[in-house]
Amino acid sequence: PRLVRIAQQGLIGSKKAHPKAEDGNPDQIPAPMPGAVVSVAVSEGQHVSRGDILVTLEAMKMETAIRADRDATIKEVFVTPGMQVESKDLLVVLG
Repeated sequence: PRLVRIAQQGLIGSKKAHPKAEDGNPDQIPAPMPGAVVSVAVSEGQHVSRGDILVTLEAMKMETAIRADRDATIKEVFVTPGMQVESKDLLVVLG
């Protein structure tokens, strides 16, 4: 038999969980599908009108524009370009 010592290491590659949108909350804009954030067209405090593009996602070589469903002010932005998101991850909160 051969004795092998392995040094104990902390967690490697741990990932912080992304907040999920609450079902039924009209102020929270969720990701409709898993994908990569291509662009974020808004910033906190910005006024948006119905139909304005908030975030663009790419999934399976297709880009999907996430649009405002009403006139509002952007309260909080949870994503940046290049981030990977899962379905129902919180993208933007309207105020």
